Amino acid sequence: MVLYFRDAQAEGWGVRDLGSTRKAAMNGNWFGLKRGAAALTVAMACALAPSPASAQEASPPGANDFGCEPSNAHPRPVVLAHGLGANMSANWSYMSPRLADAGYCVFALTYGHDERTMGWPYRPAGLERMQESSKELKAFVAEVLDATDARKIDLIGHSEGTVMPRWYMERRGGAKFVKRFIALTPLWRGSDVGGLATLRDIASIFGLDGAAQDIVAGFCASCPQFLRDSDYLNELNSDGEKIPGVRHTNIVTRYDELVVPFTSGLMRDGGKNIVVQDVCPANASEHLAVAFDPVVFQMFLNALDPKGATEVTC
Repeated sequence: MVLYFRDAQAEGWGVRDLGSTRKAAMNGNWFGLKRGAAALTVAMACALAPSPASAQEASPPGANDFGCEPSNAHPRPVVLAHGLGANMSANWSYMSPRLADAGYCVFALTYGHDERTMGWPYRPAGLERMQESSKELKAFVAEVLDATDARKIDLIGHSEGTVMPRWYMERRGGAKFVKRFIALTPLWRGSDVGGLATLRDIASIFGLDGAAQDIVAGFCASCPQFLRDSDYLNELNSDGEKIPGVRHTNIVTRYDELVVPFTSGLMRDGGKNIVVQDVCPANASEHLAVAFDPVVFQMFLNALDPKGATEVTC
């Protein structure tokens, strides 16, 4: 199996052959497994990373005007949570200004920086354990509510931005501050991207699963938490996927190469599930491109304001 990932240094796409890594695990080759785990972690962290020319911590256009006053038509501020390896500007440069132009007060944060990346030309974010990153989201939402005098927010997340906020809502009391949760390429039941979850299960046969996850976490603490049947997801799903009091919309693409299978993003016990290609069959957007897709933007607007929803134009 081959994994394609964004190479931030070359400003292009790299390729990682995963077949040798899986074979190493099956043959009990611990060195091969370690090397493969490290390579896969780098690939996952780079998957959403843009080129070094991207703004580091600058807000995306249209976001973080703390003087913005929500209107009667759109009374709740919209908070944007980015995906693994991205930051707020890289992830939301397309959606943020369009949401602002539609009349919303838009706010975005960058979370989960690893201090070891300080000084890098591009600093991937979302690398810390999601329990820790959820503290940053909690503080940010409190700041937004205070600035806007709003009682609740609407939350839009992409990739990790659909997984980390669950800890905020379900384990840090944040659900009472969120009315709508719009999840773009979510992972309600995790991913087996690159066969990583399968590799972990194979490693468990040899008693190496804990050590393998420790190696991965040494590069990216949040990465093992995305995997199918991770302790993180099992804890959150132990009482169901739906978050009481929150209105869910899940938007997935059949061409998702990072959420494997893509159906992991479809909730089983509540919420509205939308497959992009069920609405626009010719749409080819995959995991990254959906954040820059005008079709998805229309879906955002409809999810934020169901009473004013219009037919999506392909």
